[in-house]
Amino acid sequence: MRKLVVGLVLILAVTFSFAALGFKIGVVTGTVSQGEDEYRGAENVIAKYGKEIIHVTYPDKFMQEQETTIARIVELAYDPMVKAIVICQGVPGTVSAIRRVKEFRPDMIFVVGVAHEDPELVGSVADVSFQTDDLGRGVTIIDLAYSMGAKRFIHYSFPRHMSYKLLAERRDIMERRCKELGIEFIFVSAPDPLGEQGLTGAQQFILEDVPRQIAKYGKDTAFFSTNCGMQEPLQKAILQHGGIYAEPCCPSPTHGFPGSLGIAIPPEKKGDINYILKAVNSKIVEQGGAGRFATWPIPINMVFVEAGVDLAVELVKKTVKADDMNGVKAIFDKVISQKVSGYGLKSISRYPNAGNYYLVICDSVIFGKTQF
Repeated sequence: MRKLVVGLVLILAVTFSFAALGFKIGVVTGTVSQGEDEYRGAENVIAKYGKEIIHVTYPDKFMQEQETTIARIVELAYDPMVKAIVICQGVPGTVSAIRRVKEFRPDMIFVVGVAHEDPELVGSVADVSFQTDDLGRGVTIIDLAYSMGAKRFIHYSFPRHMSYKLLAERRDIMERRCKELGIEFIFVSAPDPLGEQGLTGAQQFILEDVPRQIAKYGKDTAFFSTNCGMQEPLQKAILQHGGIYAEPCCPSPTHGFPGSLGIAIPPEKKGDINYILKAVNSKIVEQGGAGRFATWPIPINMVFVEAGVDLAVELVKKTVKADDMNGVKAIFDKVISQKVSGYGLKSISRYPNAGNYYLVICDSVIFGKTQF
């Protein structure tokens, strides 16, 4: 009898550990192979809200299978209990899917993170959208490098990336900010990972060039690369030879660091940001990089999913309005601080002429100086 009572108590505890909504939220993310941070964010909101979250994934080959993406989003809207849909990343096909749903569910609320389609277009159909403020980072990355003691700033990229308007504009912003702060800005053209030498050649170039640059300019040189595949060799070379690393191209403790530092994350710790931060911090301090490496304290795409769901809940309940930027920021700050105490958004702003399309920048952690 006692075992039966204990069992019932446990069942009730599990049942009521979820936040009861009375409605459902659809969540659309990539798979683990295409977007692990978003996928882990979906797992976290399922743990929080239980069966009131319906999670589906878009295809890995989303560029070739846009109709499948559209179908999965539209299918969620056929359930009358689904009152909002959170999509991250907003891969091509998202705008078409939202338009189709609005034809028969004009009341459906859409929250989109990391939209791949034009901001003005996404902002015209989604209730709220989120994106990293990459132009704003042109200032904040330089400011952080300066605070870490940088006297020079080396920017690695290649012609293909510099043909992208956003990346080219950010490079110019970085150069202007360096001039304002008295930092020497140095642009270094690296091999394109999609070129003849491939990713291996590009990575080898970084491993060989960083020590050359440090020998020439000294250890108070900060390095930045626009390419994801270059982050691991860049981190390795700086850790071995000196230099400053203020931020990866995609700021996150999971971007490059586990691989460059040889950290194997156990399956049960996937998505455990505090565990990952402590592991990265320990390795960097152990190898003499304290105060020389920084990043954002969380993977922002994970936060886009979790804050997106919390915001969607408030929008359905009408306790927050989509155009309430302070209310949106408060939700972000709460989600981030619950993961890493004491951190939140550094800034939030709107993309011009794109409705409630918010651009965000997060606080930074400096390994060896931050307590985890």
